[in-house]
Amino acid sequence: MESRAVRYEKTKILLIEDEESLASFIQPELELEGYEVVWAKDGKEGLELFEKEKPTLILLDWMLPVYDGITVLRRIRKVSDIPIIMLTARNQAYDISNALDQGLDDYMTKPFEIEELFARIRLILRRLEREKRQVVSSTLEFSVLKIDLVSHKFWCKGEEIYLTPKEYALLCELMNDPEKVKNRDELLDIVWGYDFVGQTNTVVSYFIHYYSLPS
Repeated sequence: MESRAVRYEKTKILLIEDEESLASFIQPELELEGYEVVWAKDGKEGLELFEKEKPTLILLDWMLPVYDGITVLRRIRKVSDIPIIMLTARNQAYDISNALDQGLDDYMTKPFEIEELFARIRLILRRLEREKRQVVSSTLEFSVLKIDLVSHKFWCKGEEIYLTPKEYALLCELMNDPEKVKNRDELLDIVWGYDFVGQTNTVVSYFIHYYSLPS
């Protein structure tokens, strides 16, 4: 069975964390998953390694020496939309919403489970892969189905059909790789998000709508 590490072996992650005990735990765990990891111990070094290493994704602590995490986030957002996950002991709604408003992609409150961190990283990498494919082609076509990725319009046998945002995201995911079998949990993770709380038969209800399309 192919390991998850093979899929992401070219992914470089910049870890900006001053707590050595935490960083020395996270770095080898990420490397075992197949990621290349660069570690910065303060905000200044983090910005320097961001410029030098050109990472795919950043794990950013909030409370850092020299420049704190919010300062690092603001400076990077002036020049890049690279995905950034904040690792923080802060759990106040104001702090979190302020960071998200300034361009943060996700956050995790310390302490956290390493498997949850892996899941959130995979979710972001799948999003990046979808965006990359969408840049290559502005449309997706499979059998009698067609999606315009720019206008978000959908046609079945030439007839335009309105889709809700979730229906659109689900069909995009399926049509991006139509030969690959995907189970309900995987589709929930990709389309509804890692934190989705609900029944797995949610996916089935969307397929009922799909099969009611014009024949």
